[in-house]
Amino acid sequence: MSFIPISQMGMFPFLILLTVSVPLLDPTLASALDTTNLVYKGCADQKLQDPYSQNLKPLLDSLVAESGQKGFAATTQSGITGVYQCRGDLTNSDCYNCVSKIPSMLDKLCGDVAAARVQLSGCYLRYEVVGFKQVPQTQLLYKVCGSKKVSDGGGFEARRDSAFEMVENGVQGSGSLFYTGSYQSLYVLGQCEGDLGNGDCGGCIKSAEEQAKVQCGDSISAQIYLQNCYISYSFYPNGVPTMSSSPGSGGHQHIERTVALAVGGVAAVGFLIVCLLFLKSVLKKRGGKRRG
Repeated sequence: MSFIPISQMGMFPFLILLTVSVPLLDPTLASALDTTNLVYKGCADQKLQDPYSQNLKPLLDSLVAESGQKGFAATTQSGITGVYQCRGDLTNSDCYNCVSKIPSMLDKLCGDVAAARVQLSGCYLRYEVVGFKQVPQTQLLYKVCGSKKVSDGGGFEARRDSAFEMVENGVQGSGSLFYTGSYQSLYVLGQCEGDLGNGDCGGCIKSAEEQAKVQCGDSISAQIYLQNCYISYSFYPNGVPTMSSSPGSGGHQHIERTVALAVGGVAAVGFLIVCLLFLKSVLKKRGGKRRG
């Protein structure tokens, strides 16, 4: 496939590795965020040749139409394979609103190429000409590591491992291959591509967890995107931060985001969205538990 792997650079003439440190806003503001903000893109070098160039729009139109009815679909039409997926906690209308933005973005971001992927904060869509070189299910595409570190005096690694085990079990047992939950102030989220079997999903999530440990170490938060799954976690040893926190109190974390981008790619401000939407999901879940 043709997104932007961190460790594989064959699809692009050259890449730039960007590391951006930006403030993490109050999690209660997540509800105001648009799920259609760009997170990252990937575009193949190869151009889309006829007759495929004429067949792409009907494929994209059919995927957009399906997104109003379900959160995942994969189809092959006229020699092109297309896949979209929405985050597991979105409604069908929110899913449609997210996916419907991508076709025009694909044209602006990539043009007529043989394979492309666009990841928004609430969904992604990718397509490729049949026979195009595939990326492994567990290929690392994109990572976000919190700049703040956690000392293991509080047993962070043990908490993280327990939370990771919850995600593995949750995505396999949920039926939707999506899970979000918490374990001792450590909030986790995971999702697999919708056509994976339970076993493959669990294996993909496990690979993402291993990448989180290797890539982000003892960072207080991380988001790891692989080809067919992703995970996210945030640890709050002093409780969830709020806007009322005074300067220097830890109320605003700083997130260091590292991603391989094609030259002229995503603006740094778009990187903020994944963490915030994850926190929205967490707070919604916590609110539900309190009402119960």
